[in-house]
Amino acid sequence: MEHPLTWPVGLDALAFGGDYNPEQWPEEVWQQDVRLMREAGVTMVSVGIFSWALLETERGSYEFGWLDRLLDLLHENGIRVDLGTPTVVPPAWFYREHPEALPVSKDGLRYEFGGRGAICHSSPAYQEAAAGITEQLGLRYGSHPAVALWHVHNEYGVPVSACYCETSAAHFRRWLADRYQTLAELNSAWGTTFWGQQYNRWDDIRPPRTTPTAGNPAQQLDWARFTNDAILANFKRERDVLHRLSPGVPVTTNFMTALSQCESLDYWAWGREVDIVSNDHYLVAEAPRNHINLAMSADLTRSVAGGKPWLLLEHSTGAVNWQPRNLIKQPGELARNSLAHVARGSDGAMFFQWRASRFGAEKFHSAMLPHAGTDSRIWREVVALGADLGSLSAVRGSRVKADAAILWDWQSWWAQKLEWRPSEDLDARERADAWYAAAFDRHLTVDFAHPEADLSGYPLVLVPALYLMTEAASLNLQEYVAQGGTLAVSYFSGIVDEHDTVQPGPHPGALRDVLGLTVEEFAPLRAGETVRLTGGGAELTGDVWSEFVVPRGAEPVWTYADGPAAGHPAVTRHTLGDGTAWYVSSRLHGADLDTVLARACADAGLAERELPRDVELVERVGERGRYLFAINHGSAGVQIPLPGAGVELITGQPVGDRLDLPANSTRVVSI
Repeated sequence: MEHPLTWPVGLDALAFGGDYNPEQWPEEVWQQDVRLMREAGVTMVSVGIFSWALLETERGSYEFGWLDRLLDLLHENGIRVDLGTPTVVPPAWFYREHPEALPVSKDGLRYEFGGRGAICHSSPAYQEAAAGITEQLGLRYGSHPAVALWHVHNEYGVPVSACYCETSAAHFRRWLADRYQTLAELNSAWGTTFWGQQYNRWDDIRPPRTTPTAGNPAQQLDWARFTNDAILANFKRERDVLHRLSPGVPVTTNFMTALSQCESLDYWAWGREVDIVSNDHYLVAEAPRNHINLAMSADLTRSVAGGKPWLLLEHSTGAVNWQPRNLIKQPGELARNSLAHVARGSDGAMFFQWRASRFGAEKFHSAMLPHAGTDSRIWREVVALGADLGSLSAVRGSRVKADAAILWDWQSWWAQKLEWRPSEDLDARERADAWYAAAFDRHLTVDFAHPEADLSGYPLVLVPALYLMTEAASLNLQEYVAQGGTLAVSYFSGIVDEHDTVQPGPHPGALRDVLGLTVEEFAPLRAGETVRLTGGGAELTGDVWSEFVVPRGAEPVWTYADGPAAGHPAVTRHTLGDGTAWYVSSRLHGADLDTVLARACADAGLAERELPRDVELVERVGERGRYLFAINHGSAGVQIPLPGAGVELITGQPVGDRLDLPANSTRVVSI
């Protein structure tokens, strides 16, 4: 039997709907909204996320009548509710009483009321007020028949995560005292003997505010950890109130796992605290092949969920309003984007928002019901998507079958982004994007994993950027390879420990043994400079980075033909126990990176799939069967082979061992 906190209560289909903000409209519009929701096949809407000022008009003065009427109306029409706690937008009266709760920037600027998310998460006044409005909502609606899911806050960490005020400084000191116990331990971890930064009193420690030159990197890394923990504590406080007052109804908050959209939260930690992992994703409209970032975000979200189904809580029907050039989605792209998330584990597709706003900062953001109304392309595509999702209910609860894993660690990313690294071109996110794209183009379905996670189920593990590595992660990778796994590692990985202290001995400290090599010296390249790599059956081109690699058991496969490291190994292969470990010491792109990845895939026993470049093929497996999602992002129809006959669920047509996949289309075959 399914655990009661793993899926929205009473939702027996895939989730389909969006943020519903009826407070922006006269109540006579609500009846029309609900009628159109039913026409579109909406199953759930998110309500109340930005409504604190309307629900608590002054401290302790509550107005719930409008929300009572709304929830009753939705319930009467069979639409489930994801009910928000509105704690991302404290009202003006709160800041009148507590101006100190407005956050302070690294430069000492105190932000003003008027946007959203202007919160000092260390503020006791905010914590009390947020818990208070959550308590009132839990008391009133904890057993309301419409409520299927609780939605705490909104997009934590966006747009402000860290506050550098004195309240946060005191909170940081308490956090440090819990972490290190003594100043001697803190001084050792932070390496404060460098530049005379030693602390003799806890009260001398401040947040890493703006300094004349580079600050202490270990302090900045701990500040990032503290910021994550302070925000997470506020989520847990609200969650616990709702668990107490609304038992059996799951609690979520919407993540933003796309690596370009939220950098300040460690979602490995957050994934353990929510009942259902949910995510928001918005395409980078101008990026070529932006469906790859969509797939990457979905795979990362599923991985944060531990492989369980998750929920896409926001994406867009068309253009957003906050990018430099907000491009529309082409015909059919709305459905393709939505079903790509479902293919990769989401049990639904929700949007921001239901009805396009006429005022406010997001009035030019697309919606399910656009300004153009129901006689519009977007509306017709929304209705068609609702029907498609209705035909895919059998998929709910099934899990994605992955071929390989990519290691990712938010804390390593935080550390690598700090000042004064060997080259400003070192970019962990860029390498993660590039290696994921290479796996995507080989039609590998990828899980993401924490470096200390169990990797035994993956024939291939990729490490595109892991500057910071713990001893436990190092031992984990050694065991993985020795037991028969295939590992492929990119440069500038394994360099420092959890305190941003260089591992003892030659680089790459934590990875020396598993890779069978040492790095005598880093050799960054000039802007625009390239190097040639020869051997391995093909000549490759690298840029940004090279190294003086010294084999210690590894076999050179490609060698630098020119550049500062000319004559030294560039790509190596090391046999350890029953497995192999590859090392790539320069930045490779596209076909060059694929050439190396192909060799690692061969070691891992992963056969090459003969599919067009922009066709996705992802399998979900459940108790009721196997579901193969085929998505064609190309402009020409293709035929793809299937592992067996079945039924195409969207069209209802039987399918043999080959599937016709029209241009810009999605098909889902139940096998």
